[in-house]
Amino acid sequence: MNTDSNHSQKNNNNIGRKIFLSIVGILLVLGLCIFLVFHNYLKTSLKPLNSNDKSFKQIKIPMGASDKKIGSILQDNGIVKSGMVFDYYVNSHNLSKFGAGYYRLSPSMSLKKIADSLQKGGSAQPLEGTYGRVLVREGASIDQIASAVDKGSKYSAKDFINLMKDKKFIDYLVDKYPKLLKSINRGKDVKYPLEGFLYPATYNSSNDISLKSIVEQMVSKTNYEMSPYYKKISDSKLNVRKVLTIASIVEKEDFSYSNKRKIAGVLFNKIRMNIPLRSSTSIFYILNKNHLKLTNKDLKVKSPYNLYKHTGFGPGPFNNPSIESIKAVINPDYQDKMYLYYVANSSNGKVYYYEELNN
Repeated sequence: MNTDSNHSQKNNNNIGRKIFLSIVGILLVLGLCIFLVFHNYLKTSLKPLNSNDKSFKQIKIPMGASDKKIGSILQDNGIVKSGMVFDYYVNSHNLSKFGAGYYRLSPSMSLKKIADSLQKGGSAQPLEGTYGRVLVREGASIDQIASAVDKGSKYSAKDFINLMKDKKFIDYLVDKYPKLLKSINRGKDVKYPLEGFLYPATYNSSNDISLKSIVEQMVSKTNYEMSPYYKKISDSKLNVRKVLTIASIVEKEDFSYSNKRKIAGVLFNKIRMNIPLRSSTSIFYILNKNHLKLTNKDLKVKSPYNLYKHTGFGPGPFNNPSIESIKAVINPDYQDKMYLYYVANSSNGKVYYYEELNN
């Protein structure tokens, strides 16, 4: 009897142990699945919501909003995939001091760029849709600024474009801001002599201000931002127009400051070797389009601005770059190397540099 009882107890123990181990195994597998799903969700949420969507939205961050609340606002407005992940990112990187106000944010921005913008502080007044203020966006062309003038002032886009071609007004600006504008190209092949010289910022455009005054605000701001670098530009045997031309190309490369410096170095290496810059920015400027892919026909378009066909800097800038891109060009990297090409990996955000173009 004792033997049968002990044997039965052992069987029960074995069955219990198997059940226990099965449950533990199921829980471990389930836990691993949950971890992998969460890890993948976290990984994708850290990336831009839509890297191809370059549009911007005006986002209002209220005073005293918590990180969790800000994340919820960003998610509701289609800027980030997950407000929860944004809150996690902010806390894991010990970020703080996000300012209240109005911001221009895009689904193509990484969480780092969004957080950086929020730390800089927002505008106390709405940035869009408000008469009396003209917003010049970073990397905007004169044609795009014309639309901003049309929306934010009593002047039409046509008024602005006509002023951009007014030789007397341009002469006046050159005389007033010689260090900035003495290198502008006023040749017959130039689309707009002031392209690149209108600083990205928000400008007063109330009824009592003339269109010339609005434009002069833009030029004056560029002169102010560029003033610390005039001597260095001169010492490097460049001029402001050439710096702004390269900066306008670098501006369209959505990379870190360190990579912008390296890209600037690669572009200068090409110029020294008399190799065409092969910049798609130049083609977009000629066609006045922002479609994602260029055709072989596009690359062959006849224009002095086509840097696929022509060597050197071309007639002038293709847009009005940010100060970050300008600084990157003034302080280029990789000029001591023979890198002539760069390729960006959209999946990991890394940029690779080569001496020869790999096929």
